[in-house]
Amino acid sequence: MSPLGIASTALKLVSFLSDAVSNSSASSNSSAMASTSGVAGRNGDFASSLALRLAEARAGSSNAADVLGNLSASRSGSGSFLDFLSAGGVSDPISLINLNGKRAALSASGRNLSLFDPESAFRMMTEINRRDVNYKAQFAELSEMGGDLADMKQAGEQLATSSTGGSDAQITAALQSFAAKYNEWVDRYDDSVASGGVLAGTQAAEVALYELRESINNGFNGAMNGVHGLRDLGFSIDPVSGRASLDVEKLGAMLGHNRVGVQAAIGEFSQNFAKSAELLVSANNFVPNRLANLDRVIDYINDNKTSLQAEFGLGDAARPSGAVAQALAAYEAMRRA
Repeated sequence: MSPLGIASTALKLVSFLSDAVSNSSASSNSSAMASTSGVAGRNGDFASSLALRLAEARAGSSNAADVLGNLSASRSGSGSFLDFLSAGGVSDPISLINLNGKRAALSASGRNLSLFDPESAFRMMTEINRRDVNYKAQFAELSEMGGDLADMKQAGEQLATSSTGGSDAQITAALQSFAAKYNEWVDRYDDSVASGGVLAGTQAAEVALYELRESINNGFNGAMNGVHGLRDLGFSIDPVSGRASLDVEKLGAMLGHNRVGVQAAIGEFSQNFAKSAELLVSANNFVPNRLANLDRVIDYINDNKTSLQAEFGLGDAARPSGAVAQALAAYEAMRRA
């Protein structure tokens, strides 16, 4: 296989894996998007790194330098290499990864010593093993988030039911109950989405947290009745912790001053909040799209890992710990159910 063919195969493979776990375009029903530059950057770096490692392992360092030049040109849009890759299209890039259909037996350490650079190939498989585990953990964690979004939708609807036509005490209790439910949501997923968390850099999860928070911060709920959102009712989000709290004295003053406006603001907010939560898990939107993409790439890696390892070595086994290990266990339990 020529250096160009090797790089073509490698780039098609990692493009498939990276595209499979990238979020599809979300429905226009969502009103906000979280930043995904970090995700794109990591996927792009991995694609380039894997393509180069494959080229080095199969073609030698001198040819790999030429391949890297072609890759760089294609990424900047100044060369024809990308056009070459996209012209034919390969639905199964794994089928192209072989040399004359022959594979050498792996060494006791799990390396293919017939390759020019067995270590680079071995490290590449180590990375794929790691990603395989992380994708499964993400699938389990995001599945749970999807279920909790349904609970948040119900919490929004319950707020309207509990406060409509209620006494001051009932309205206060309803808002306090909603704040407690929202804080459970924040406590559960803030760390998961933060750097190093199971869902770090996952757009669907970032958007879910952002959308619900911004729904609470929306100052237009109740505007027609002289209220500027829940903040006028004493309901606010702490900018540091992200948790909700209710100023009971401020709410009481607003109830005495503009009870109709308070109830209108709560009613409008409840409707909008529930709709935001519902949209995030609706068909062709953020969470379902991400889950479908994760499921596809997990199946693809599982179906082809034996062929990849026979060609490039076993790679080090992934050793997840902490939250990733817990989410992976949840994924395995889901598959057995």
